[in-house]
Amino acid sequence: MTLHVTVWGENRHEQAEPLVAGIYPDGMHNAIRRGIERWLGDRATVATATLDDPEHGLTEEVLANTDVLTWWGHAAHEEVADEVVERVHRHVLSGMGLIVLHSGHWSKIFRKLMGTTCTLRWRSDNDRELVWTVNPAHPIARDIPHPIEIPAQEMYGEQFDIPAPDELVFISSFTGGEVFRSGCTFRRGNGKIFYFSPGDQDYPVYHHEDVLHVIANGVEWAAGDRSRRELPTLLRYEMGDFFTGHGYRGAMHNKESSE
Repeated sequence: MTLHVTVWGENRHEQAEPLVAGIYPDGMHNAIRRGIERWLGDRATVATATLDDPEHGLTEEVLANTDVLTWWGHAAHEEVADEVVERVHRHVLSGMGLIVLHSGHWSKIFRKLMGTTCTLRWRSDNDRELVWTVNPAHPIARDIPHPIEIPAQEMYGEQFDIPAPDELVFISSFTGGEVFRSGCTFRRGNGKIFYFSPGDQDYPVYHHEDVLHVIANGVEWAAGDRSRRELPTLLRYEMGDFFTGHGYRGAMHNKESSE
């Protein structure tokens, strides 16, 4: 089955800051897209969408045809329309995969799915990051070097205010001695989520082949079966009927119906 991937990027730094534009002349989203295409080949088709597209490029039709959505945002989290966040949230709960990258930890969609502040400590001071694999049997860690060395990167450190991950795949260490849970998986409803932290806009992290390999592995891991996408629903089942549920219409109505 060919996976359909949508790479979403805020695309603001690239337009406003010459340093970032020099590193990513056609945007971080396109660097990520090319990396997924290289690593997955004909196993995936990859499209991009950005904040300034109509409906941020995340229409109902786009999401219904997306197996995995990747998300990078930083400077304009609050500009993402709540109705689009609700739409993405519904699709994740229904089974769409979501890969949240770097500063996407503070996006509306990630905070909504986590139910916490998702805050952390940080420093942008040209740190070296080592990404250590702590779960080498996990599919996302397949064929990934141990460690990945990123020569220049922003520091993220603990405490990272997220729920305990379902699986911890990577931890990172930095020049100043800080450590960070940099590769975590979660399940919400029928959807799978992978958070991966390397990727600050001021450094060429999304040109690093090992980082792109992790993202591509994450895409394959997070993909669900689009034909079976369904939002978990509260249903009432009669005694002895295991297959025909009835829609929930309120506690009082259901109480009266059973009497």
